[in-house]
Amino acid sequence: MGWIWITLAFALVAHLLLRALLWKTQSKKKLPPGPRGFPILGNLPLLGKNPHHDLHKLARKYGPLMHLRLGFVPAIVVSSPEVAEQFLKTHDLAFASRPPHEASKHISYEQRSLAFAPYSPYWRNIRKMCTLELLSNAKINSFKPMRREEVGLLVNFLKDASHDSMAIDLSAKISSLSADMSCRMVFGKKYMDKEFDERGFKAVIQEGMVLGATLNIGDYVPYLAPFDLQGLTKRMKAVSKVFDAFFEKIIDEHMKPKKEEGDSKDFVDVMLGIMGVKEGEYHIDRPHIKAIILDMLSGSMDTSATAIDWAMAELIKHPRAMKKLQEELENAVGLNRAVEESDTDGLDYLDMVIKETMRLHPVAPLLLPHEATEDCTLNGFHIPCKSRVIVNVWSIGRDPKVWTTHDPEEFVPERFLGSSVDVKGRDFQLLPFGAGRRGCPGMQLGLTVVRFVLAQLVHCFDWELSGGMSPGDLDMTEEFGLTTPRADHLVVTPRYRLRE
Repeated sequence: MGWIWITLAFALVAHLLLRALLWKTQSKKKLPPGPRGFPILGNLPLLGKNPHHDLHKLARKYGPLMHLRLGFVPAIVVSSPEVAEQFLKTHDLAFASRPPHEASKHISYEQRSLAFAPYSPYWRNIRKMCTLELLSNAKINSFKPMRREEVGLLVNFLKDASHDSMAIDLSAKISSLSADMSCRMVFGKKYMDKEFDERGFKAVIQEGMVLGATLNIGDYVPYLAPFDLQGLTKRMKAVSKVFDAFFEKIIDEHMKPKKEEGDSKDFVDVMLGIMGVKEGEYHIDRPHIKAIILDMLSGSMDTSATAIDWAMAELIKHPRAMKKLQEELENAVGLNRAVEESDTDGLDYLDMVIKETMRLHPVAPLLLPHEATEDCTLNGFHIPCKSRVIVNVWSIGRDPKVWTTHDPEEFVPERFLGSSVDVKGRDFQLLPFGAGRRGCPGMQLGLTVVRFVLAQLVHCFDWELSGGMSPGDLDMTEEFGLTTPRADHLVVTPRYRLRE
């Protein structure tokens, strides 16, 4: 085994010499400002448990266009609307790809998923397919009865809990609701948690989200990846094994003949219909289908649940805003029936609450990383090819130069009163779904679910925190991942308020 270590040492030394030569060449070009790095690891030691917070603090010192060296990888951190527009609109094509990523290599079938696939004809084709077959307005509308049924089940459960003055884990109930709706859209039916894994849907998907966002030395110092110094690869493989077994079961079920000739096709049926099709240099096979299923499941499930949970926590923490939203819903709907999806159109304060929640608590605070496919010059600075571009939308949402009417650290939905700023990627001061070619294709579905579920929960119930806790004491600590939920579950007692 000694020769392996000698070979590795020589390779590492050769690589470092090459890097030093390239660094000397690059240093003659004007890179964006940034902190000096440590040997080998560069600026990685500066990033801790919440990298979006650490990058926000660094940007205050070095500016909204900042250069870091993460191991052997040059990284560009974007922390203002103006700079974000340069990367995500003006030069969007040059930054539309994704970098190599150990987590998606192991979990997302060698980066075959819509979220992590490099920019290519394959990626464009699967994005088009996913949009047409699951994320188009027509498809979203076709699932309206299903959403009404599933939300109705949750409301009935909460109504019974209200009669018994029972404290319930609202975070867990929202997650279960989101999982059930996602499964029905993607698979055509619901699955019990135990059919997936002993830990359940939410726990395994959340584990995948955390692994996908954890700073992995193997991503930035590739020679160290095989040693799995942080134990992350072992965890990734365990999560991948769970996903793969479940998706194999799903595909096998869908490949059986339909019981009735008129049975409608779900998303998995559509994908199986293109299995074996050649798309450029790719054949669409089982690994591609499983990667896309994972994308659609995690993308529709975890993100919506996280956004709804943050919104409910902020409204409970701010009773005045809760009361104002309840009054808007009463004026539009009355207290004799529950809210329908069609009722949510034109509810201005509901829109303001959602925008403010997504400003303060973007579900993906660093979006997903972009990769430069060519050398570029932006704002007079050199952006090297293969740079990893990190857009800190959490930091942009707290920029005091942008959010001037109220303290940007405070939850104040009224800051959007009379404002045309929205969350759809046109206004770069508010980018919860990203923008440009790699903007979230599920944005409309996500907004539809968040609006309807939040309106139902606020309209049907008053909420009391358990254990006599006052609203001001509610802990808003985050748990960082590809999505960033609240660290503590929201445990509350519902009080039914409708007259029906």
